[in-house]
Amino acid sequence: MNAAALWQRYQDWLYYHKGLEFYLDVSRMRFDDDFVDQLKPKFEKAFREMAALEGGAIANPDENRMVGHYWLRDPDLAPTDDLKQDIVGTLEDIEAFVEKIHSGEVAPPNAGKFTDILSIGIGGSALGPEFVAEALSPDFPPLDIYFIDNTDPAGIDRTLAKIGDRLNSTLVLVISKSGGTPEPRNGMIEVQHAFAARNLDFGRQAIAITGRGSYLDKLAESQGWLTRFPMHDWVGGRTSEFSAVGLVPAALQGIDIRAMLAGAKEMDVATREPQIKGNPAALLALAWYFSGNGKGEKDMVVLPYKDSLLLFSRYLQQLVMESLGKEKDLDGNTVYQGIAVYGNKGSTDQHAYVQQLREGVPNFFLTFIEVLRDRYSQPVEVEPGVTSGDYLSGLLQGTRQALYENHRDSVTVTIPEVTPHNVGALIALYERAVGFYGFLVNVNAYHQPGVEAGKKAAAAILDLQRKVMDVLQQEKTPIPLGTLAIKANAPDQVEAIYKIVRHLEANQRGVKVEGNLGDPGSLTVSG
Repeated sequence: MNAAALWQRYQDWLYYHKGLEFYLDVSRMRFDDDFVDQLKPKFEKAFREMAALEGGAIANPDENRMVGHYWLRDPDLAPTDDLKQDIVGTLEDIEAFVEKIHSGEVAPPNAGKFTDILSIGIGGSALGPEFVAEALSPDFPPLDIYFIDNTDPAGIDRTLAKIGDRLNSTLVLVISKSGGTPEPRNGMIEVQHAFAARNLDFGRQAIAITGRGSYLDKLAESQGWLTRFPMHDWVGGRTSEFSAVGLVPAALQGIDIRAMLAGAKEMDVATREPQIKGNPAALLALAWYFSGNGKGEKDMVVLPYKDSLLLFSRYLQQLVMESLGKEKDLDGNTVYQGIAVYGNKGSTDQHAYVQQLREGVPNFFLTFIEVLRDRYSQPVEVEPGVTSGDYLSGLLQGTRQALYENHRDSVTVTIPEVTPHNVGALIALYERAVGFYGFLVNVNAYHQPGVEAGKKAAAAILDLQRKVMDVLQQEKTPIPLGTLAIKANAPDQVEAIYKIVRHLEANQRGVKVEGNLGDPGSLTVSG
């Protein structure tokens, strides 16, 4: 396609939203009008299903619950007055509590004010807050934030070491819908241990963000924690940034949560338009469907050309891959759906994997995230008439052109600047695009059976570990691995038992492994 034809295609397919000053360019995806026409019936169905979802239809039959994250930024859409009042009341409670923290009215027992936040969560209870903190936290926030988002003991130690002597002025957020998810539960216990080691009262510096009536809710109430905020059963973890999960840590950092909600609401209105060309989320879903042939045959590479958006691709990994990565469709057919997502930032990746993107395996499409405003201070010329921001813009445009010339397709999302309003709009855009794409390929984008399977498998390993330790405590002499497996009533789990005892020995947990380590089958184990 020559330059004139490309320019015309750009004009034909450019989406612009005046209120948001938001652009979406899908012109460098090589679909044609016939392809769009073929998809129109699927989109018409998707528009109807999305409207039903927002109206309160049961969208997650596995858990018999509604999917209502859209109501969080527009409570008037909630299907009942009780739900509306719950959303409004929770937001007001968050703002009132945060004001008391910032003013010092609510303070830790051993310091004048809280100085830091330690947020404990996993998955959607961590990725959204981490992305928003990286994107929007002020240079000098009222409280600095740290995250424990894994059950890695060394990682927990490192985070606590960074906080150091300020633990006595650190506000701890424990975020878990049930309180039973292992990673946040373990993180909470580890932090409680650190508090006890310094003779600090954990409960007087902790808040719970959890389901009403959950184990964690009852624990926080019984131990007199500072307060509790609800996690609604109709909000999934990966779409929970505009619930207390994301709003509490954002507000504590001084981020304008009302602006984030307003940006999401404005994007929601734009993405309800029941036509492809006039709906940016539908255009994204169209591009994804085209690139991967409706089967996720190509990966989504996300390159934000702005340091503060570094974690956007990581946030999108969960949103897209957990929502769309499904073995079965809604009719029970085996389909193996999904879109793999990876990325870092531009122009860092000009010097990393863009070489492969340009000339290697063409198994991807690219999403550029462009931010028009370079900085808030005065520009600095690095060459006559050229700034660092000019270079960044030139690198984005040049990479887009070079990739297209070598038959690599791309989408470009453009926002005017990184603000709470615009970040809210970005999150809402991708939430809706994922929903549309799920309807297009007939999968349930609102459950995650694979994640639950992994949790059950991990629990089985820990149960096996307990059985192994029981056997070793009874044995007086070292026994072969195979014998240990038989005595633990797990003769077909020798490999798992080998890995269990190897880990226990490495951590000096009362287990000794002897023999040729290069020949695991010959090893003996003692307690």
